[in-house]
Amino acid sequence: MFLNKIKSGESGILLYGITPPKSETSPERIAEIAEKTIARLIPLDIDALVVYDVQDESARTADERPFPFLKALDPLLFASNYLEDLDIPKIIYRPAGKFSKEELAVWLDDLHQHNFYPIFVGVPIPDFPVKTSLPEAYKIWSKNEDTSVIGAITIPERHEILKDEDKRILDKVSCGVSYFISQCVFNLAYAKQVIEDLSHTCKKENIKFPTIIFTLTACGSEKTLNFMEWLGIHVPDDLKEDIKNSENILEKSVNVCLDIAAELAAFCTARSVPFGFNIESVAIKKDEIEASIYMVNKIAEMLDKKGIRKMKVVL
Repeated sequence: MFLNKIKSGESGILLYGITPPKSETSPERIAEIAEKTIARLIPLDIDALVVYDVQDESARTADERPFPFLKALDPLLFASNYLEDLDIPKIIYRPAGKFSKEELAVWLDDLHQHNFYPIFVGVPIPDFPVKTSLPEAYKIWSKNEDTSVIGAITIPERHEILKDEDKRILDKVSCGVSYFISQCVFNLAYAKQVIEDLSHTCKKENIKFPTIIFTLTACGSEKTLNFMEWLGIHVPDDLKEDIKNSENILEKSVNVCLDIAAELAAFCTARSVPFGFNIESVAIKKDEIEASIYMVNKIAEMLDKKGIRKMKVVL
């Protein structure tokens, strides 16, 4: 169970991340999308499904957004009303600062009744008027800490600039957070540095290491690659050129992600850091969705061969 694996600090956790359909989608079409999603995911050896809250981040940067922002359905509504036949835990993202303490309390109660797990994220822009701070949101959640776990996000790119991601992580650990899902990793060195510095700080202060779950995303086109960079994901220049100049961008990016997964698995194992992977599928193109399924299966196989995770036998 996902809950037990996080609480016990077990490595090899596998998540799959999706975005809800667009808000203007008809109920019939939403049901159809959900049915296809469930059919794809039932055979997979995953511990939980991540359902993202899609926010408009256009005000964060002056650069033009490569893809237009389209409002999506509320992730809790989509997960509870349309994905109930998928019998795995759901992790629901929510920007805590957009809501009052009373609204968050009601939302958390609803979430808990469904046996879902929350991840609170920051507001889309720095000067957004915050109604509830993250520490306040964690305190509201804490009444469920015996029967739930709460996660947070970590951004290796932020650590490269500010050098304080280890402190940010441990501040959240002190509020009850026990696992962290990273921003999509394409810069292996950045991800390793967060682990290295966090490991040093945890050992120095005798703090239990939280579980770090690295997000991996296949990239099917140069435009998608540009969008990833717009979102703040750092792709090293040489890797970027390799991907752009490859005969098959999607295949190349999948192989890059699998190599990163193997490197991070070895790196974390050597340091006794509990870890896992979150495979994103936020595209609508069939080949990119199929690529994400392939990545889950290959990473599960890799973890099984390393003795980190025993593969589930699907009958």
